[in-house]
Amino acid sequence: MVRSDNRKSVTKAAGQISVATTGSRILGFIRDILLAKIFGATGLTDAFFIAYRIPNLLRELFAEGSMSAAFVPVFTETLTREGGENARKLASAVLAFLLLVLSVLCSLGILFAPLFVSLIAPGFIDSPDKFNLTVKLTRIMFPFLFFISIAAFAKGILNSLKQFFVPALAPMFLNLSIISAALLFAPRFTQPLLAIGIAVSLGGALQVAIQIPSLVKERFIIRPALIMSHPGLKKIRTLLLPAIIGMGVAQINIFVSTIFVSYLSGGAATYLYYAMRFVHLPIGIFGVAMATAVLPALSEHASRRDNDALRDTFSFSLRLLFFITLPAMAGLITLAGPVINVLLQRGEFSDLAASETAYALIFYSSGLWAFVGARIVASTFYSLQDTKTPVKIAVFSVVTNIICSFIFIGPLRHGGLALANAIASAVNFFLLFYFLRKRLVKVDGRNIGRSFIKTAVASCLMGVAGLIAVSSSIWNPEAALFERTGALIMIMVICIGIYVLISYLMKSDELHYLIRMRQKNK
Repeated sequence: MVRSDNRKSVTKAAGQISVATTGSRILGFIRDILLAKIFGATGLTDAFFIAYRIPNLLRELFAEGSMSAAFVPVFTETLTREGGENARKLASAVLAFLLLVLSVLCSLGILFAPLFVSLIAPGFIDSPDKFNLTVKLTRIMFPFLFFISIAAFAKGILNSLKQFFVPALAPMFLNLSIISAALLFAPRFTQPLLAIGIAVSLGGALQVAIQIPSLVKERFIIRPALIMSHPGLKKIRTLLLPAIIGMGVAQINIFVSTIFVSYLSGGAATYLYYAMRFVHLPIGIFGVAMATAVLPALSEHASRRDNDALRDTFSFSLRLLFFITLPAMAGLITLAGPVINVLLQRGEFSDLAASETAYALIFYSSGLWAFVGARIVASTFYSLQDTKTPVKIAVFSVVTNIICSFIFIGPLRHGGLALANAIASAVNFFLLFYFLRKRLVKVDGRNIGRSFIKTAVASCLMGVAGLIAVSSSIWNPEAALFERTGALIMIMVICIGIYVLISYLMKSDELHYLIRMRQKNK
């Protein structure tokens, strides 16, 4: 009964996060469609997206990934064992520490922006206009790191208190800020992209503001109190640096790709950005949602030293995640061309830009299962307050990415960089899984493997059906958008139906669990 309740609570929390994240991602796609239509894929857009990657990289490393990994397990342990008052004192100490570190970090980032740009995009140095614009945009967007880190801290508190919906909804306000700037303010700027940069920082501030009412409701409005000797803060500081490296391996690999792509022709960085945005849709809706939902539950099991419950929750979460993301991977690979055609190919976004983005999307998508799977395995390590093992594995993964990038960039261009990223993610997942199995002795590997094979077979058959369905001349961009959109939706619905039918015939445990849960909720 306890295990059933754990599964139900994790699934319900993941569902809430997925719903909120879906709304945010839809707005994100509207944002990307708008930016693609207005700005296209040029050297100037390369400057914006690379400038955005600098605070975005640090956000993933320092804020959302590492903050959750280091803060949530310790905060949950304090809340479970010592009660709410001591948890508040810990939160006050962490907030003060964060404000101090972030103020210094953001000041240094703004001051040394030219150095950051030189490191992340060395190929821009020979183009002064592009380099200077990238530096200016970097300085404008660096405050985003400050705000998003505080937002991640608030999210960690609310998630530990089993409040998931509002924190997951917060990123929507970043997209609303950018969309508003693109429509209302960008045309008034001499360089319109500067308005988008300002909107990014403003969007970070809005993500903090939207969570304040929930914190008030939970009576967790706290004042910063710098107590460096607080035992909980000491533990978090010990976990934080390894977590920054381990949890941010995906962003580090993207950073490596950015260095390589700066040497390719104009537009390559934009192609990779848009391709990764499409891959981030299932990662955000399913992978991040599940990892966010499961971390407090895993941390609670770990604090009570209930390894059986921890194993069961880990195995269930990973199997359910693969059941959802493997067909999404097959769909993105099969429908890459039509998806880009319908969603991006208009205005300044040319045929060439669409085909090159779809080309990168195919390679990125091949690593989707590893991107999301690694988050669950890493979250299990973090729940055990072990951040060192993921760090060692992350280093190996980054080296793999660098080697593969050197090998594939020549024959496959920007697609080779996407493939290198996918391979590095797969290496990261397999090594994390191997060492977790050694740590826990067993991780229900047989059930995970059996479920993965069933899901992979169903996904491949679905992909073949999708490939047959898209072989049509309807994807000519001159055809009516309504007609192309309708055809794409119909093909997607058919593919989903085929996948569910095959999974049902193969007696998928995950499908039957979701059906039973839906019937109970009616």
